[in-house]
Amino acid sequence: MTRVLLVTKGHPFKKNEFFTIFDDLVADKESCVTEYTHVEQPAAQHLFHPDTAKNWDVFVMYDMPGIEFNRPSTEPSTSDPVKFHDPPEWYKNGSRSLLEEGKGMIFLHHAIAGWPTWEDWAHVIGGRFHYQPGTLAGVEYPDSGYRHNVTHSIEVVENGHPIVEGLPETFEFTDEVYLAPVLEGNVDPILRSNFSYESKNFYSADLAIRGKGDSNEGWEHPRTSNLVGWVKHAGNSPVAYLQFGDGPGQYAEPLFQKMISNAILWASAEKSHEWARQRREATGRFA
Repeated sequence: MTRVLLVTKGHPFKKNEFFTIFDDLVADKESCVTEYTHVEQPAAQHLFHPDTAKNWDVFVMYDMPGIEFNRPSTEPSTSDPVKFHDPPEWYKNGSRSLLEEGKGMIFLHHAIAGWPTWEDWAHVIGGRFHYQPGTLAGVEYPDSGYRHNVTHSIEVVENGHPIVEGLPETFEFTDEVYLAPVLEGNVDPILRSNFSYESKNFYSADLAIRGKGDSNEGWEHPRTSNLVGWVKHAGNSPVAYLQFGDGPGQYAEPLFQKMISNAILWASAEKSHEWARQRREATGRFA
């Protein structure tokens, strides 16, 4: 039986509709989830330590910490529209200790943008969405791209993985997609999209937060991976990232709900923890 810590804040979302996913998991007697606790950032930072995380088996991140938007996105501006904050050292140390201990971690959708000034966090997740130009793994990138309401075909590329159990081998899904760097050499793929991940099909995140939404004027981004779901280790923790989950339309999709349920079960299983320990040993990497 699994206890979930659900972490949010930093990006707007429809709370009632999103929480219904977890309410239903708790109510379902066949689900592995017995309870969940919702905590917002920055209060959640105090729980990222082995001593304070004992009440939960899996952390689910739907947050976007370390980012402060300076004005509504509908107001055009040439000044800096966003401010980035460094995570406190005690939080970084606690998070590393928690991962060394082996806490299961699941990251959803915009959580890939969290802590933009802390490169290690991007390595924990397996990639990063940039609201401003940034460097990742020694490569300089422009701001990332987004596109809402894309209907694309998803292919399961690791049929035997528990997170895709019960999913069709291919299925259509309508969601927001990201043009952002993925550290594909550091992750194990489970889901790929057939969408074309090139800048002409996306809009600039920087232009959007400056009040010029759905624009790619003067903006280009290199092609990126078409991965939309993967697993990896961080420390001794099993980690999953699922790119799905922009809003209520996605929350209500049975396939999205199934992926979350499967991911929680996977991240809490002893077999997954053993896999993470072995993967760390084999790669020689923390994340």
